[in-house]
Amino acid sequence: MLEAGAPLGQSGDGEGRGSLDGASSHVLSRRQLLMGAGSGAAVLGAGKLFGGGLDRLVAERARHIRQSATRTIVVGFVGPQTGALADFATSNNFAISAVRATSGFSKGFRTGGQHYDLQIISVDTQSNPNRASEVAKDLVLNRGADILIASSTPETDNPVAQFCEVEGVPCVSTVVPWESWYAGLGGNPLKPTQKFDYNVAFFFGLPQFGDTFIPMWKRISTNKVVAEMFPNDADGNAFRAGFPPQIKAAGYTPVDGGAYPDGTANYTSMISKFKSHDCEVYVNCPLPPDFNTFWKQAAQQGFKPKIATVAKVLLFPADVKALGPLVNNIATDAWWSPFAPYKSSLTGQTAAGLALEYQQKTGQQWTQAIGSTYAAFEVAFDALAKASDPRDRAEVAANLQKMKIESINGVLDFTKGPAPGVALIPAAGVQWKRGRKGKFTDFPWAMFVVDNSDAPAWPINGDLEPTNP
Repeated sequence: MLEAGAPLGQSGDGEGRGSLDGASSHVLSRRQLLMGAGSGAAVLGAGKLFGGGLDRLVAERARHIRQSATRTIVVGFVGPQTGALADFATSNNFAISAVRATSGFSKGFRTGGQHYDLQIISVDTQSNPNRASEVAKDLVLNRGADILIASSTPETDNPVAQFCEVEGVPCVSTVVPWESWYAGLGGNPLKPTQKFDYNVAFFFGLPQFGDTFIPMWKRISTNKVVAEMFPNDADGNAFRAGFPPQIKAAGYTPVDGGAYPDGTANYTSMISKFKSHDCEVYVNCPLPPDFNTFWKQAAQQGFKPKIATVAKVLLFPADVKALGPLVNNIATDAWWSPFAPYKSSLTGQTAAGLALEYQQKTGQQWTQAIGSTYAAFEVAFDALAKASDPRDRAEVAANLQKMKIESINGVLDFTKGPAPGVALIPAAGVQWKRGRKGKFTDFPWAMFVVDNSDAPAWPINGDLEPTNP
């Protein structure tokens, strides 16, 4: 359990520790805060907002005191900097630094006749859903966050979104299949009519995975038997429910390897099942370490599908290093790249410019998470800057719900759906291949766009080839 006033999170780049704008240098007792709350009606109102909890009332009053004194808006960012999902966060510190350097975040903004400064606090979930919920709570109740951003898989996004919806805190989620996010909030992805007041998300969903993967399958000659590796977790269960109908509609036969638990170490029985059904197509959505284990065992045991399309794994260069040559021509989805024709709404910088800046400043290969992290802050900034009072959570949340913005991750239209508060982005089909000379491909292994069926604006710069000839 968290105790009020005991900060849990720590930013990856050294910010967010200690006081917020010096506010904590003046210690306020619970009695002082309650006395300062004013009339009984104000106390009851705050109590209703936070479900009657005294600690929540104290935290809300502290937030108002801090805001009145500093007019600083706090944006909390929640991501998995360590643990099994850490590859998703490799570029987060860079993206956040790039956002901090923009005029809007470095100089603040003016609205409603007042000037507001912005502060970003980044915290680590350690790839643990329970901790994701705890750090979200800490950001809001102890560290004064006015809006939260959550990124990278349901294990991160769902607990944060759930907390924000209950507590009435605006929240932007990304890098999570929208069906998994929507179901995590209590909605029905098959009948997506329910609206959530404080949450929005941008990414793509199962139909887009199909629109990305299946066109690649059709271009490779196979027996149309598909091996499915779907774990017993939020993503796996969403894929198991929604992907087979797409597979069958395209004329393919799915073979489910079984709802295995995350962290499984031996996949021999699954591999044997795929081999016995002569599966020549492969699709998955496991945790990255689980796929690495599976794929190495598959190679050892002679399971070599002609085309492998993977979700949630091999999205980033760090994933590739663990497999080495075994990664050759494995296909995955790409939701952002330097080849995408997108620009920042904060600076006008292109996707190519941002990726090149990342490579020059870090010495590392670009990663597609740069774009989604950066774009989430674009969304948050737009909602805050267009509010007459950016401290009014309900108004900021309403701005999120009605937003349409051109971002570094493309056009994000939260009014269009497929569900209330969901903005879809396209995905391109890419394969990992040995690198070649070029700004963004001169690495041992590089990601090449080989199919743009779902993202026609993306230029193709590589040939689709069988994973295993």
